[in-house]
Amino acid sequence: MIEDLRELKFVRLEDAVAEVESLLQTGYTQRGKWNLAQICRHLSLVQDPALDGYPRWMLIYAPLWPVMRRLFLPRLLKGDSPQGIPTTPIFVPAADLADASEAEHFAQSVARFKSHEGRYHWHPGFGRLDRETLETVYTTHAAHHLRFLEPQADGEEVKCS
Repeated sequence: MIEDLRELKFVRLEDAVAEVESLLQTGYTQRGKWNLAQICRHLSLVQDPALDGYPRWMLIYAPLWPVMRRLFLPRLLKGDSPQGIPTTPIFVPAADLADASEAEHFAQSVARFKSHEGRYHWHPGFGRLDRETLETVYTTHAAHHLRFLEPQADGEEVKCS
Protein backbone atom coordinates (compact mmCIF):
# COMPACT_ATOMS: atom_id res chain seq x y z
CA MET A 1 0.00 0.00 0.00
CA ILE A 2 1.39 3.40 -0.99
CA GLU A 3 1.16 6.06 1.71
CA ASP A 4 0.93 9.85 1.38
CA LEU A 5 -0.86 9.92 -1.93
CA ARG A 6 -2.27 13.26 -2.92
CA GLU A 7 -5.94 13.89 -2.30
CA LEU A 8 -8.01 14.49 -5.41
CA LYS A 9 -11.72 15.09 -5.77
CA PHE A 10 -13.44 15.89 -9.03
CA VAL A 11 -16.97 17.26 -9.19
CA ARG A 12 -17.28 16.78 -12.95
CA LEU A 13 -15.56 14.50 -15.42
CA GLU A 14 -14.25 17.61 -17.18
CA ASP A 15 -12.24 18.29 -14.00
CA ALA A 16 -10.54 14.91 -14.41
CA VAL A 17 -9.75 15.78 -18.04
CA ALA A 18 -8.24 19.09 -16.87
CA GLU A 19 -6.06 17.20 -14.36
CA VAL A 20 -4.89 14.83 -17.10
CA GLU A 21 -4.03 17.79 -19.34
CA SER A 22 -2.15 19.44 -16.47
CA LEU A 23 -0.11 16.28 -15.83
CA LEU A 24 0.62 16.07 -19.53
CA GLN A 25 1.96 19.64 -19.49
CA THR A 26 3.95 19.54 -16.24
CA GLY A 27 5.09 15.95 -16.30
CA TYR A 28 4.66 13.64 -13.34
CA THR A 29 6.23 11.11 -11.04
CA GLN A 30 4.57 7.71 -11.19
CA ARG A 31 3.96 6.30 -7.70
CA GLY A 32 1.81 3.32 -8.63
CA LYS A 33 1.76 0.58 -11.24
CA TRP A 34 0.36 2.64 -14.11
CA ASN A 35 1.55 5.73 -15.97
CA LEU A 36 -0.74 8.48 -17.30
CA ALA A 37 -1.41 6.70 -20.59
CA GLN A 38 -2.39 3.48 -18.83
CA ILE A 39 -4.64 5.30 -16.37
CA CYS A 40 -6.38 7.20 -19.18
CA ARG A 41 -6.91 3.98 -21.14
CA HIS A 42 -8.26 2.22 -18.05
CA LEU A 43 -10.68 5.07 -17.28
CA SER A 44 -11.97 5.00 -20.87
CA LEU A 45 -12.27 1.21 -20.87
CA VAL A 46 -14.35 1.36 -17.69
CA GLN A 47 -16.65 4.25 -18.58
CA ASP A 48 -17.28 3.59 -22.30
CA PRO A 49 -19.43 0.50 -21.59
CA ALA A 50 -21.98 2.75 -19.86
CA LEU A 51 -22.86 3.75 -23.44
CA ASP A 52 -21.82 0.64 -25.36
CA GLY A 53 -22.75 -2.10 -22.87
CA TYR A 54 -20.65 -4.39 -20.71
CA PRO A 55 -19.88 -7.99 -21.67
CA ARG A 56 -22.89 -10.20 -20.91
CA TRP A 57 -20.80 -12.55 -18.76
CA MET A 58 -20.60 -9.73 -16.20
CA LEU A 59 -24.27 -10.32 -15.44
CA ILE A 60 -23.10 -13.09 -13.11
CA TYR A 61 -22.71 -10.30 -10.55
CA ALA A 62 -26.37 -9.20 -10.88
CA PRO A 63 -27.53 -11.12 -7.77
CA LEU A 64 -25.05 -9.03 -5.74
CA TRP A 65 -26.30 -5.64 -6.99
CA PRO A 66 -28.63 -4.91 -4.04
CA VAL A 67 -25.88 -5.70 -1.53
CA MET A 68 -23.21 -3.80 -3.49
CA ARG A 69 -25.49 -0.76 -3.84
CA ARG A 70 -26.17 -0.72 -0.12
CA LEU A 71 -22.71 -1.51 1.24
CA PHE A 72 -20.06 -0.53 -1.28
CA LEU A 73 -21.59 2.18 -3.49
CA PRO A 74 -21.94 4.81 -0.70
CA ARG A 75 -18.31 4.25 0.28
CA LEU A 76 -17.18 4.55 -3.34
CA LEU A 77 -19.22 7.73 -3.89
CA LYS A 78 -17.43 9.33 -0.93
CA GLY A 79 -14.08 8.61 -2.57
CA ASP A 80 -13.13 5.82 -0.19
CA SER A 81 -11.72 3.48 -2.80
CA PRO A 82 -9.27 0.85 -1.53
CA GLN A 83 -5.86 0.24 -3.11
CA GLY A 84 -4.73 -3.07 -4.52
CA ILE A 85 -8.01 -4.61 -5.66
CA PRO A 86 -7.24 -6.65 -8.80
CA THR A 87 -8.64 -5.22 -12.02
CA THR A 88 -10.75 -7.40 -14.31
CA PRO A 89 -8.37 -8.32 -17.18
CA ILE A 90 -10.50 -6.67 -19.89
CA PHE A 91 -9.97 -3.33 -18.12
CA VAL A 92 -6.19 -3.67 -17.69
CA PRO A 93 -4.34 -1.37 -20.09
CA ALA A 94 -1.37 -2.36 -22.22
CA ALA A 95 2.07 -1.10 -21.19
CA ASP A 96 3.09 0.45 -24.51
CA LEU A 97 0.73 3.43 -24.69
CA ALA A 98 1.52 7.11 -25.30
CA ASP A 99 0.41 9.72 -22.78
CA ALA A 100 -0.78 12.35 -25.28
CA SER A 101 -2.90 10.04 -27.42
CA GLU A 102 -4.49 8.31 -24.42
CA ALA A 103 -5.20 11.68 -22.77
CA GLU A 104 -7.00 12.74 -25.95
CA HIS A 105 -8.90 9.46 -26.07
CA PHE A 106 -9.99 9.93 -22.44
CA ALA A 107 -11.15 13.49 -23.20
CA GLN A 108 -13.20 12.13 -26.12
CA SER A 109 -14.66 9.40 -23.91
CA VAL A 110 -15.72 12.03 -21.36
CA ALA A 111 -17.24 14.25 -24.07
CA ARG A 112 -19.17 11.28 -25.41
CA PHE A 113 -20.45 10.36 -21.95
CA LYS A 114 -21.48 13.96 -21.22
CA SER A 115 -23.34 14.39 -24.51
CA HIS A 116 -25.28 11.13 -24.18
CA GLU A 117 -29.01 11.70 -23.73
CA GLY A 118 -30.39 8.17 -23.49
CA ARG A 119 -30.34 5.50 -20.82
CA TYR A 120 -27.07 4.08 -19.64
CA HIS A 121 -26.26 0.39 -19.61
CA TRP A 122 -26.19 -1.44 -16.30
CA HIS A 123 -22.99 -1.22 -14.25
CA PRO A 124 -21.45 -4.66 -13.54
CA GLY A 125 -21.17 -3.98 -9.82
CA PHE A 126 -24.26 -1.89 -9.12
CA GLY A 127 -26.85 -2.43 -11.86
CA ARG A 128 -28.64 0.45 -13.56
CA LEU A 129 -27.49 3.87 -12.32
CA ASP A 130 -28.68 7.35 -13.23
CA ARG A 131 -26.44 9.88 -14.99
CA GLU A 132 -25.52 11.81 -11.84
CA THR A 133 -24.56 8.70 -9.88
CA LEU A 134 -22.58 7.29 -12.81
CA GLU A 135 -20.66 10.53 -13.19
CA THR A 136 -19.83 10.46 -9.47
CA VAL A 137 -18.67 6.85 -9.79
CA TYR A 138 -16.43 7.83 -12.72
CA THR A 139 -15.07 11.02 -11.11
CA THR A 140 -14.16 9.18 -7.91
CA HIS A 141 -12.63 6.39 -10.00
CA ALA A 142 -10.53 8.94 -11.93
CA ALA A 143 -9.41 10.62 -8.70
CA HIS A 144 -8.49 7.24 -7.22
CA HIS A 145 -6.11 6.47 -10.10
CA LEU A 146 -4.76 9.93 -10.88
CA ARG A 147 -3.69 10.43 -7.24
CA PHE A 148 -0.86 7.96 -7.98
CA LEU A 149 0.73 10.52 -10.33
CA GLU A 150 2.52 13.43 -8.65
CA PRO A 151 2.81 16.60 -10.73
CA GLN A 152 6.40 17.68 -11.30
CA ALA A 153 7.56 20.73 -9.37
CA ASP A 154 9.58 23.39 -11.17
CA GLY A 155 13.14 22.25 -11.71
CA GLU A 156 12.41 18.53 -11.38
CA GLU A 157 13.18 16.11 -14.18
CA VAL A 158 10.01 15.56 -16.19
CA LYS A 159 8.81 11.96 -16.53
CA CYS A 160 6.18 11.18 -19.12
CA SER A 161 5.68 8.31 -21.51
